[in-house]
Amino acid sequence: MNIKAMTLPEMTLALKELGQPAFRAKQIYTWLHKGVRSYDEMTNVSKELRSKLAQEYPFYPPEVVRRQESQRDGTIKYLWRLADGNCVETVLMRYHYGNTVCISTEVGCRMGCAFCASTLGGLVRRLEPQEMLDQVLFTQVDSGLPISHIVLMGIGEPLDNMDHVMRFLELVNSADGMNISMRHISLSTCGLVPKIRELAEKKLQLTLSVSLHAANDDTRNEIMPVNKAYPTEQLLEACRDYYKITGRRISFEYAMIHGVNDSEADARLLLKRLKGLPAHMNLIPLNHVEESPLKPSTRAAVQRFQKILEDGGVPATVRRTLGGDIDASCGQLRRKYNQEHQDR
Repeated sequence: MNIKAMTLPEMTLALKELGQPAFRAKQIYTWLHKGVRSYDEMTNVSKELRSKLAQEYPFYPPEVVRRQESQRDGTIKYLWRLADGNCVETVLMRYHYGNTVCISTEVGCRMGCAFCASTLGGLVRRLEPQEMLDQVLFTQVDSGLPISHIVLMGIGEPLDNMDHVMRFLELVNSADGMNISMRHISLSTCGLVPKIRELAEKKLQLTLSVSLHAANDDTRNEIMPVNKAYPTEQLLEACRDYYKITGRRISFEYAMIHGVNDSEADARLLLKRLKGLPAHMNLIPLNHVEESPLKPSTRAAVQRFQKILEDGGVPATVRRTLGGDIDASCGQLRRKYNQEHQDR
């Protein structure tokens, strides 16, 4: 196991096998969760032990390939190169309540949503726990800004990589590590029903965000292939059960797509489908993807849609667009980088 994917008890056992006391494991664990790039930075650990650890448990921090900062709102987007040469994206967003980092959970994605650049090249591989943790750690180190909130909404489907995601959550929540509260973490899914039910049983206090994007199966089938496996009613039933088990209100994501899902009839059907389910609706102005013919809804259509939902008793907000001048939506920077290097 990669040493950065170890919990403190696991690291304590690993260090014990090297003849080291428990306090040494805690020292090393703390250093790793501060974002050091090598064992040489661990100044209170002997040179002999550092050398031994580098042999037995090497770790490979990601490298910044590109860093783009918005001149409009201070959003920072990172393209990281991983140890195997693959690249993933992370976005740092600044809000009045703190700094939020949006991380990737996979290299690419196999879900095939029509409006998302992340899925255009398919799934390459799933990220390991330490590769998710590193996105948070090194975004904090590079930016110099303390991270208080995390959203798992970057490249990939988190519940398609559930075991590694659960381990990442355990690590980032650790009191001896970054100690980020579960209540400050949001996990987004396109609707993998069995995994939502599995997540519910864990009774974590994170926020579940469900990418709904349509209220009827015909439309959702067209833009989200996952709906053919888990239709809308199955998904919403799983969401109702999730709320009953966890007591946590669900947040629904809804990308506003011109002429596809933004009519008044769509809004009223959405109200009907969500009846009795404590929920919050995030209306998202669609980010334009060059390879997609889909276009964002007009501002008037978004406002009309929002009013119908709120008048019907469903809280709805329009997500503020951040980083629009730096390709901050999922997958765009990675795809541009890959295309540039293929052309060479």
